[in-house]
Amino acid sequence: MGEIQSPSYFKEKYQVDDALYVDEIEDYLKNVLKAKTIYTMKGVNSDSGNTYKEATFKGIENFVVDNTALFPLLRECRVIKSEEELAVLRYVNKVSSRAHMEVMRKVKPGMMEYQIEALFQYEVYHNGGCRHCSYTCICAAGHNSATLHYGHAAAPNNRQIKDGEIVLLDMGAEYLCYGSDITRSYPINGKFTEDQKIIYESVLAAQDAVLNKMKAGVSWPDMHILANRVICEQLKKHGFLKGEVDEMLKHHIGALFMPHGLGHFLGIDTHDVGGYPEGVERIMEPGLKSLRTARVLEEGMVITVEPGIYFISAILDPALKDDEKSKFLVADRINQFRNFGGVRLEDDVIVLKDGIENMTQIPRSVKEIEDLMAGKQ
Repeated sequence: MGEIQSPSYFKEKYQVDDALYVDEIEDYLKNVLKAKTIYTMKGVNSDSGNTYKEATFKGIENFVVDNTALFPLLRECRVIKSEEELAVLRYVNKVSSRAHMEVMRKVKPGMMEYQIEALFQYEVYHNGGCRHCSYTCICAAGHNSATLHYGHAAAPNNRQIKDGEIVLLDMGAEYLCYGSDITRSYPINGKFTEDQKIIYESVLAAQDAVLNKMKAGVSWPDMHILANRVICEQLKKHGFLKGEVDEMLKHHIGALFMPHGLGHFLGIDTHDVGGYPEGVERIMEPGLKSLRTARVLEEGMVITVEPGIYFISAILDPALKDDEKSKFLVADRINQFRNFGGVRLEDDVIVLKDGIENMTQIPRSVKEIEDLMAGKQ
């Protein structure tokens, strides 16, 4: 396995008081530190559901072990990022943003979805030293883009992309264990149709509204509701919905088109810890119940902003048969888009005292995207 570094090397690398070999742990704790109680970390990430693997070592049974105290404390430390953490997150976003742009330049009709995934993985590794992605890439074309977590083992980015279809690409690199999480949606041939432009610009309007309102002290559920409001306004403007927008919100019409939450904490986990600590309750209403956190934003938090509009028959069919919801829906117009798929835009954002820093730097307007894909930038 190569040369084994000395304990002094790791002491210096990790800036710790001491470093020893694993078989020295029990003796060091017992005879040097005179420890009777030791603390290990055990807990569940309320977002991802991941359980942290509790530390153990030979002889641990000779100590009193407290595995409840550390997790709540370290979870809160991870919610507010240090400057060193933000530097890593900015870097991995820069690498991922450039890779997304390079994919935009190289995609073309006839490619396989997995070829786009391979292009992204090559770019972030070759040009950024990011050996891994922070999650399984979602490379969804056409109707597949209405499947929120497409790309899993049962649908492994394996469809050929047809001319004129829109692609939804949710891909992010990982560096030094910190992840990025970026989504872009655009036509594979580089030219938006009028229908594609309607849905894309509606999602963009929702994302811009949230980005312009975000700052420390703002409620995250309020940002989700704002995104829903803009989506309902846009869909009404373009003939998909009818009636008063305030009434649509009361009946959760936005959740028919954006069934997921607006975003999630980002850091060491792609869906990072801290979303629902003690005292923060989940709002059990359509759309809102899927929020990854219901906290008030604080300076130093890192969170994704990812509104979307999707045409999902499993959601729309029951709504069209529901007397309360169907009165807001224009069935003929919606049915024209049944095979459209979906559009999502996702950026990674640092919360500041009076606003945000958007770490994701990729063209977002229709013109900018078309110019980039045409080789004009």
